[in-house]
Amino acid sequence: MSEEVNKPQEGLQEYTADQIQILEGLEAVRKRPGMYIGTTSARGLHHLVYEIVDNAVDEALAGFCTEIEVELNADDSVTVIDNGRGIPVGIHPKAGIPAVEVVFTILHAGGKFGGGGYKVSGGLHGVGASVVNALSEWLEVTIYQDGNVYQQRYENGGHVASKLTQIGTCKKSKTGTTVTFKPDPAVFEETVFDFDTLKTRLRETAFLTKALKITLRDKRGEEVKEKSYHYEGGIQEFVTYLNSGKNPLYDKVIYIDGTLNKVYVEVAFQHNDGYNESTYSFVNNIITPEGGMHLTGFKNATTKCFNDYARKNKILKDNAQNLTGDDIREGLTAIISIKIEDPQFEGQTKQKLGNSEARTAVESIVGEKLVYFLEQNPQVAKAIVDKALLAQKAREKAREARNNVRRANSLDNFGLPGKLADCSNKDPKQCEIFIVEGDSAGGSAKTARNRENQAILPLRGKILNVEKAREERIYANAEIKTMITAFGTGILQNFDISKLRYDKIIIMTDADVDGAHIGTLMLTFLYRFMPELIREGHVYLAQPPLYKVEKNKKIWYAYSDDELKGILNEIGRDGSNKIQRYKGLGEMDAEQLWETTMDPARRILRKVSIDEETASEVDLTFTILMGDKVEPRRDFIETNAKFVKNLDV
Repeated sequence: MSEEVNKPQEGLQEYTADQIQILEGLEAVRKRPGMYIGTTSARGLHHLVYEIVDNAVDEALAGFCTEIEVELNADDSVTVIDNGRGIPVGIHPKAGIPAVEVVFTILHAGGKFGGGGYKVSGGLHGVGASVVNALSEWLEVTIYQDGNVYQQRYENGGHVASKLTQIGTCKKSKTGTTVTFKPDPAVFEETVFDFDTLKTRLRETAFLTKALKITLRDKRGEEVKEKSYHYEGGIQEFVTYLNSGKNPLYDKVIYIDGTLNKVYVEVAFQHNDGYNESTYSFVNNIITPEGGMHLTGFKNATTKCFNDYARKNKILKDNAQNLTGDDIREGLTAIISIKIEDPQFEGQTKQKLGNSEARTAVESIVGEKLVYFLEQNPQVAKAIVDKALLAQKAREKAREARNNVRRANSLDNFGLPGKLADCSNKDPKQCEIFIVEGDSAGGSAKTARNRENQAILPLRGKILNVEKAREERIYANAEIKTMITAFGTGILQNFDISKLRYDKIIIMTDADVDGAHIGTLMLTFLYRFMPELIREGHVYLAQPPLYKVEKNKKIWYAYSDDELKGILNEIGRDGSNKIQRYKGLGEMDAEQLWETTMDPARRILRKVSIDEETASEVDLTFTILMGDKVEPRRDFIETNAKFVKNLDV
């Protein structure tokens, strides 16, 4: 080992007690905001709203709040109004300041830490309100309680700007809390809230909290935009909503609820005629993307119940193998929601629930009540078991197809497909692969690329729409089989991200309708069969230019209509301008393709990511776009399409 490695670094002071920094109060939050809200990007910005809303939802879960309103104000502040009990205003016995001030200025303080204020709660480890305050330019809280109206204001990252003051009176029946805050632009990359992002999360929250009405109001434009969500059926209506782009196998959503050992269990599910499982689990209204004990209990109970039913009713022969959980859950849309007093999560991100009593409660309640349901609804039971039997046969065919692919791959070039132009570097972290449509664009890309670390895989035409296909058809499709082999990870239960051969998988398609369709087919395949590639940040969309502008032997590239307008305004609009609208990648020569789309120093890549907090909405979007039903797809396109306006060029 080199002697230089452990030498003291120049410029560092002595390591003494003086260097141990203690951050008082909310300073820690402003110093390291990512530790508390994950990121200071748009996602972290919207998380501030969720934290205040979650506090109001806790009041609803406790039975004291029926309405929540969220308002986006013209100055980019946000107001959250609830009709709960109102945050306590009395002097806290230990802190010596009003309880509301404790909630907004002291970390890990609130009614969620054993004081008896809540039996169950969500929120961000009980630090939600104080973290929002710390990351705000200013925050104002108004409380309606006992016929009085109280108010307090904080500024510059949570510092008290005014003491809690009674500012008026109100009807004694009026109770609740109103919080208005403006995120600090010194902390966040952007401070403009997106209506659609909030709408998705608030709709999901309303589904999970039966009978709670949530209204989102956008007051920033000339006309106020408003959406309200109120579901008396709770998670039953959630399943119906998620299945709206699918064909249900039976009419009624199966709903089961009950309480065991202080764990309240709610389960709703319904099968459809598709092949993808869409199961979402929640604890105290918090999504658990990696599942946990409650999800394990659900899987155990359903697998046992359906196998027992199939054997008891001679649908499964005595010598036939059991249906697997995957067979039974093919085409399943399910919500598992539990309420528990002391949820224990694995890790700080609340990805997975660890309480063993949650598994026991779900397994027992679902196991007991599902048996009765199947006995009372034999047609539904038979439809589910028959579908599972078909899935079982398809699984065997898929296994054979998978083995055939492995055998074929072992015979040629270490298993790599012939059309793949691989890179010479063998370190996956240094490598990237471009998935290109067509041989023409593929030829340009192969010439343009950096051969050391850029691989090119050209595909012919549009790949199979996997939304309507089982696994055995995937392995039978030449283009998809080629991608699976090139990536090296396998798919579904055989997926192993440690075998990924490229750090970046870049989808590079034409900037037209066909290119967008091919890109969507690709993303559908990756989302359904290799979702970890997206979750781990390995999937990107290339952004080729739309226009090439030439004037006086100088060249500019525009990646949007607005950028083209800006270029023309800058260089002048006259007859000497030559504007070329690229219809496809094949129109570019290798040099142009390199400098606009493939050169890491100049290209624009859009990373594809999944927001786990609204994963159900992502699932629904893929179903609508790529599923069988035309009407939901037409509605989605009409709502979300960006219509191209004529350019004044």
